[in-house]
Amino acid sequence: MDAIVDFGRVFRGILHGFEAYQNTSDKASLPDIKACRQAVRKKRDYWPELHIAFMLLEMNQQLPPASHVTIAVPRVPAWATPRARIDDPVASAYMAGSALNALDNLVQAEPVWSGAWRHRLALKAAGACMKLIGRTEDEAALRDTWLLRQSGDEPGPAGNVLAAWRRLAGRALPPATDDLQAVTALLGVGWSDGFGDLIDVTRDEVRSGAPAPVIAARIAEAVMREDPKAEILAWWLADCALSWRMGWRHAVPILGVQIHAPLLRSGPEGRRARPGSDAFKQAVFIASALGAAEACRLAADIAAQAERLRAVVPKLRSKAAGDVVDRLLGDEAVSGTLTAKNLSRWASRRLFDRLIELGAVRELGGRSTFRIYGL
Repeated sequence: MDAIVDFGRVFRGILHGFEAYQNTSDKASLPDIKACRQAVRKKRDYWPELHIAFMLLEMNQQLPPASHVTIAVPRVPAWATPRARIDDPVASAYMAGSALNALDNLVQAEPVWSGAWRHRLALKAAGACMKLIGRTEDEAALRDTWLLRQSGDEPGPAGNVLAAWRRLAGRALPPATDDLQAVTALLGVGWSDGFGDLIDVTRDEVRSGAPAPVIAARIAEAVMREDPKAEILAWWLADCALSWRMGWRHAVPILGVQIHAPLLRSGPEGRRARPGSDAFKQAVFIASALGAAEACRLAADIAAQAERLRAVVPKLRSKAAGDVVDRLLGDEAVSGTLTAKNLSRWASRRLFDRLIELGAVRELGGRSTFRIYGL
């Protein structure tokens, strides 16, 4: 008789176990679970089944959700990162291929913080473009221009350039001709009828299967043939074409960030390689390697900060904390005066102060007022 399984007993035991499971909060800590375990030890008759139920509960607490699994950020090998002037086109192409492969592994993983990462790169690209249009704003000034303007105010010429790069980083590829026309206006470039064919030209280049840096260089040169004064648009489209050829859903600006990189200079006078010049294709390969390496380094930094943010979420009591965390993960920076349905300006300030105290975000403006926060 001892060998006969009492299915009624087993069933009652499982019910007791899952009752305890359901009555324990999903946010309970492991000490809470152990205390609950002690409280039901009186039900010795059902202990084996309860033990199994508690094991399930503890596993639920210990394993992070799939969306929170930490992604190992790839690194571009040191031998694939240019550190001195490269005259050999084969060497520059080899480095670019290796660096883009590492970056591709990262982009295809689609980490939850990729929005903040892409928009940080867009900010860097916009900052590099300021010299092209004779302006002096740096990245911090561009961020202020974008986030501290009043609702409905125009961001101005510098802010419009940032808007164009944010548009590239934030929208799915490929762009439409209407998108290109809007970007051309934001960049302060006069529209030319020839620009209308550039999207189709880029699509044909992508289908040709040529290497991504080669396509980027060709598209930039096509822009300059149409309008020699449209260099800023040439760099924007070069980044668009490179990401499109790589098969990425969203563009990752890496070429525009390197416009003024010393290693892109060539000739005895060390002149910057401009789209359409003889040295430009070689410069795009070097810019691809440099840009991919910088993007991966930035990603590693943001990933570490995003992990700290994820870890402190259970400690936040604000009802709007989830929305704020989503914004921090999806954008480069967030204004400290952010308001939402369940978040007043005063509550926003308290929440960000708490996040700073926990080391989950950084204050990016360097001011005691008009604060800006980000990863």
